[in-house]
Amino acid sequence: MSTTTTDTPRTGRAPRPRLLHGLNWLVARQHRATLLSLLGATVLGSIWLVYERSRMKEILEAAGSGKELPAFDSNDVGLIISALGALPLLLAVFVGAPLIAGDQEHGTAQLVTTQSVTRLRWVTAKIAWAYGAALATGVVLSAVFTWWWKPDRSMFMYDWSSGSIFDNTGPVLPALCLFLTAVGITIGALVRRLLPAMATTLVLSWFIGVFWDERVIANLAPTRTLVYPLNAEMPAQLDEAREVDRWIGSADGQLYGWGLCAEPTEKASDACIEKHGIVNNVYEYLGYDQMPAMQWTGAGILLAGTVVLTAFVLWRVSRRPL
Repeated sequence: MSTTTTDTPRTGRAPRPRLLHGLNWLVARQHRATLLSLLGATVLGSIWLVYERSRMKEILEAAGSGKELPAFDSNDVGLIISALGALPLLLAVFVGAPLIAGDQEHGTAQLVTTQSVTRLRWVTAKIAWAYGAALATGVVLSAVFTWWWKPDRSMFMYDWSSGSIFDNTGPVLPALCLFLTAVGITIGALVRRLLPAMATTLVLSWFIGVFWDERVIANLAPTRTLVYPLNAEMPAQLDEAREVDRWIGSADGQLYGWGLCAEPTEKASDACIEKHGIVNNVYEYLGYDQMPAMQWTGAGILLAGTVVLTAFVLWRVSRRPL
């Protein structure tokens, strides 16, 4: 007489198959609260953006038909842009910094790595999940905001090259999310304590954001120069341009500072212009059509930084115990 064994439980029902197995299931379960929070933020943020876009469309259509409606509330736009701008920093502080530092402080890393999982495999899985969550959140929210902003950009008070728009559209927001998350992970691996790692990440991420907006964005593409007559109106092609510098110039190509002939009287100003032979305005700028190339260049720099930081963390984990 033979017996047959099966994996079916005594209830007679087959076990529900799991979407994730092994280490991936363990990491997802450990960070399920964070993952669910990011999922909720992505869904609610997308709904908010779609609602505000439809609200702006209604106002624009009503204004075109002659109906009187209150102007679009710029405070709402400012709040949205602030929330999107804060997203990479929040990911750095609450996802990146605790990822390894939390395990080190609470002993989770030692517990897991004394089983059949190596340190490198454990950290690689955790980093992959963190990057995947950060990337998904950044891609979705950036895509929805770009879909809203691009056709109606004239309604926004922010210039395309300002951090408020440049950082939150196209590939830059996902790249910033990944890079600052990598910064947080790196600091967490070095500091090894949760709260100090989060505090250090907060300060450093803020400084990185300021440096990026004030020093990096304007240097992501070569500037252009346009020369037009001194008393002529500014050409239409400069309507959406970012001014880098401006001069006044003579017929022989000599450039002078914009305020050279800013005399208190018109007569004195005309005399100054005649004395120096000034005939042109010279305008150095970045054009709106350069924005996509600038964004992809900036995203490439941020992704390269992410790769370097990730490689450093994995190297350090492979050499030193958690």
